[in-house]
Amino acid sequence: MLGAGLALALCALQLCSAALGGSHPQVLVERSGSRSLRKVGAFAWENCGDKKDPVVVQSLSVAPDPISIPGSLRVSAAASSSKTMASPLKAVLVVEKALGDLWIQLPCIDQMGSCTYNDVCTILDDLIPPGTTCPEPLLTYGIPCHCPFKAGSYSLPASDFDLPDVELPAWMTNGNYRVRAAVSNGGEELGCIKLAFSLQSQ
Repeated sequence: MLGAGLALALCALQLCSAALGGSHPQVLVERSGSRSLRKVGAFAWENCGDKKDPVVVQSLSVAPDPISIPGSLRVSAAASSSKTMASPLKAVLVVEKALGDLWIQLPCIDQMGSCTYNDVCTILDDLIPPGTTCPEPLLTYGIPCHCPFKAGSYSLPASDFDLPDVELPAWMTNGNYRVRAAVSNGGEELGCIKLAFSLQSQ
């Protein structure tokens, strides 16, 4: 399941640096003390699902910290799944940005931000057409990039990913972020991860 889990993690890390453009959107605001994962200014992560969830992220590291845009992002990860993951895989992302002692939930704009994706499998098929080889470094380490994801353990040693230069207002890039990503199938939650990280645009 590391393929889908890593895709979600990378999506979460990149969506704040991708197009969240447009006018100032409506936002949801909360005080910083109301969520368990409050560490900001440094990368942090935790599993947030039920202990019975079949998908568990065992390790995840990201460098540099803060994440620089544009730049290179080095990621290492390990995850396991006790069951095969098949389409449709629904993913729900909640993305928040710190503003003082408040957390502002960023809305879903152009399929980026706090969005619900009804089938991650279809998105992966659009990005990497079925029948084509999985991109590096997934190919080298035997990490699938299409559904179904077989039960088992997957590991990605430290690998570099390029973050593109995107023109965004500074207030939408620089700062501290929290992301919650949950994956489910047929109403059954399969896995959940929370991330906290900082972004810095050059």
